[in-house]
Amino acid sequence: MSSLHANGFPEREVRARARTGTAEVFPAPEGYGDGGGLYGQDGSPAPGAHHGPDALDRLRIVPPVFMPRRLEKLIDLGREPSYEDVELGGTVGGFTTALPLYLSAFGSTRAGSGDLALAATRQAARLGLPMVIGENMVPVHGYRRGEGEGVRSALLERIAVYAETVPDGLGGVVVQQSTEDADSEVWNLLYSDPGTRALRDSGRIGFELKVGQGAKPGLGGMTVVGAEEAERLAGQFAVRDVFGDPDRRLRCATPGTFTEEIVRQQLRFMRNNFPLARTWVKFHPGRDIGTAAATAWAAGADAVTVDGAEGGTGWAPRVFLDQVGLPLGECLRRIGTPGGDLLATGRIWEGGRAVRALALGARAVGLGRAALVAVDEDPAHGLDRLVDALTLELRLLVSALGKYRTTDLDPADLWDPTAAPEPSPAPTGTALPAAERS
Repeated sequence: MSSLHANGFPEREVRARARTGTAEVFPAPEGYGDGGGLYGQDGSPAPGAHHGPDALDRLRIVPPVFMPRRLEKLIDLGREPSYEDVELGGTVGGFTTALPLYLSAFGSTRAGSGDLALAATRQAARLGLPMVIGENMVPVHGYRRGEGEGVRSALLERIAVYAETVPDGLGGVVVQQSTEDADSEVWNLLYSDPGTRALRDSGRIGFELKVGQGAKPGLGGMTVVGAEEAERLAGQFAVRDVFGDPDRRLRCATPGTFTEEIVRQQLRFMRNNFPLARTWVKFHPGRDIGTAAATAWAAGADAVTVDGAEGGTGWAPRVFLDQVGLPLGECLRRIGTPGGDLLATGRIWEGGRAVRALALGARAVGLGRAALVAVDEDPAHGLDRLVDALTLELRLLVSALGKYRTTDLDPADLWDPTAAPEPSPAPTGTALPAAERS
């Protein structure tokens, strides 16, 4: 071991790269999939990383003193309203839901394709939450209906479990498609599949054009695969040895190429070819996110999902997790007043962050890593209880703001401590003489 030291310099990280090379670009592969690892932005210092709370978490939720909407609710009810009178239901991307929540995409990773994903699916369906199924499920796991063909493939198993459990009239399933999925004709297969007909005909199937994701903007999906699986997937994906381990390979999907016109044409294609399906589009936290969202809504998207840089993932390079992409709060600021349904994801797990996102224009927020951790804690009811806690906080917070629908929230309900102070308003009444004050 060398006696050379470099105080104040990331010596440990440099030494690790000198030992293992490209393997250090990623988290340790031993923690992937069956090892229990979920990845995303954390709070640890890194070169160029965002330090401290992000812009969304820095915002304070600020109830007013005077609450005209509480008075409206009092008159409507004939009694003083309480937090239990807050209405959380509505529509999310064309689907009816009891809550402003949906289950985010997990993708084709092991954590997102096995028993935990099925447990989350079952509970999300029970709650009537819309559910997004991520990219590359068919290229990686195949498309088997299970009728005389053996076990049903992962994508169809999740859809079947959802359809069997969801209450009538609530929820919906949205399936992403990336470049490799398009080559496998995933949307065509699903739209004509007898197993999805009930959801399709009841208006509860949707397709999401995946332009990017928060954890690795500008990159396609990545997973760690074994040697045998790597050989099988090499014809569809780039499979590379970056870990120096013959039993582990990096599987890389292409990110796809998009311009404003390409997005417009893709969405028109989706609406024309799949008229009974809802049309969603998911963007990574790019610097032109405002233009991208406006382009999608103008082209008829039922929902735009913005995935902040805090978004989780199955796998990503370390440098992307902490140094690439706009935080969710900045994405929402750049979008401004939405031109349609806006869905937000990125480290959502409790009511405060959810309320701030809703006040900044989101119609609903997505649960990703939080949902997987919850069902890992309790596969039968973990997500149920997580959502119970979150919705109680939502009702308490929205009620405290003097409002009784989440769609009534707006940026005035938030205060940014880093912004310039607002001038004090001029007095509107006549002050009592000092002798009369008590």
